[in-house]
Amino acid sequence: MLPDELLSSLNGLISCREAQTRQLVTLLDSRFPNPSTLVIHGLHATGKSLTLGAVLKSIGAPSAIVRSRECITTRHLLERAISDSKAALSKQHQLDLDRGFDGRCESISAFVVQLQLLLEGRGKFVLVFDGIDRQREALPTLLPAIARLGEIIPNLTVILVITAPQARALQLAGVPHIHFPPYTRGESLSIVSSSPLPITDPPPNDDESESNSAHRATISETDTLWLWTRFCGAVWDSLGQAAARDIVSFRAVCSRLWKPFTQPVVQGDYRPRELSKLMVKNRALFQTEDPLKEPIHSLQPTASTTSKPTRAPLPRFPHHTSHLLLAAYLASHTPPRADILLYSKSSQHASRRRRRQQRQTLPTANAASSRRRKIPRHILGPQPFPLERLFAIFHATSPSPPVAGGEIMAQVATVAGLSLLLRASSAAADDGSGGGGKWKVGFGWDFAVAVARGVGFDLEIYLGE
Repeated sequence: MLPDELLSSLNGLISCREAQTRQLVTLLDSRFPNPSTLVIHGLHATGKSLTLGAVLKSIGAPSAIVRSRECITTRHLLERAISDSKAALSKQHQLDLDRGFDGRCESISAFVVQLQLLLEGRGKFVLVFDGIDRQREALPTLLPAIARLGEIIPNLTVILVITAPQARALQLAGVPHIHFPPYTRGESLSIVSSSPLPITDPPPNDDESESNSAHRATISETDTLWLWTRFCGAVWDSLGQAAARDIVSFRAVCSRLWKPFTQPVVQGDYRPRELSKLMVKNRALFQTEDPLKEPIHSLQPTASTTSKPTRAPLPRFPHHTSHLLLAAYLASHTPPRADILLYSKSSQHASRRRRRQQRQTLPTANAASSRRRKIPRHILGPQPFPLERLFAIFHATSPSPPVAGGEIMAQVATVAGLSLLLRASSAAADDGSGGGGKWKVGFGWDFAVAVARGVGFDLEIYLGE
């Protein structure tokens, strides 16, 4: 029999997922035979990762969760899995730190060997690949190989969290699947209504007038919950069921409409229980699709904006991310044959002196030399470069580069997600060796100059003439 206390505590933490919680506890309980591979599938924002994380934490099984959206190559994914597994075992005091684990996984075979050495002689271990179906530049054999890890390592259970299962994707029969269906109207209202927003914001200071303080005291938490629950039902019937079906979008739409909807209550024109009057007053809010559009920026017209256009704000990134973007721009706009001259520590001063001399002699050059002058490289388009060259330039130009390689790879994944770093080679060119193909920058000279000014980096001295 399943422990009723465990199920009741999990059902209190996770709403409307009782059946899926019971299935996960049954399949992952150490007292029952565990499957070697388990597939959890469902649409976006259906509680897959939240439910699985709560179940693994409650049963106390050693586990590691690897999120594919944080990995940019197959090698990065495999090495991240080894690193997270080592961290999970060290928390359980099951890892001998004296045993050396390289952690480098140049292929899926090396990953299997590393994982076997890591889990040899230990108890049951759960390895979760969250969003593995959306892994960037994944090989066709990656998913079937990961699904068969449990057959090679007996004390390992692999859980694949995906959006929609595909026929013959795993090339393996008898794999249990747990489906997380979209939330219904009642389930969505139950989840969103459990955390109501306040009608009135807390006062910014103690100088609040007595009338406003008295009006604020008349609005109780019971009235707020009563109005919020019925307001969420009206939002679902008008906008949610057609355009905001998932919990995240539904909650966002309710948050955008809540303050305009309760403005008459804040001003004292209506009471919180006068729902019909509030619906008639704010019927225009439910007849437009503007709440579904997330605002990108808000401009407040002033006297200066009508006469003089405002400049866009300069981009702001963390220190290491800014230097990584600048290194990528230099890798795209400088020739590889000039790397020793430009980025060597011993030739920096000579390069600067050479450039100053070129600038000083440029006005006195004759017409023949001006006709032979080359086009500045920042005007030309970006050229592709491998990741190894990017990391070398980054370590050469950054004043304090991070020591951990995983931190650099995480920053590369971040800027690639922002489309500031684009893949230039095809997917077939990536053989999983860790090189990741070739890349190029997705921004121009003005953006690079703005980033360089933010960190005090002299970008022009590194660009060849």
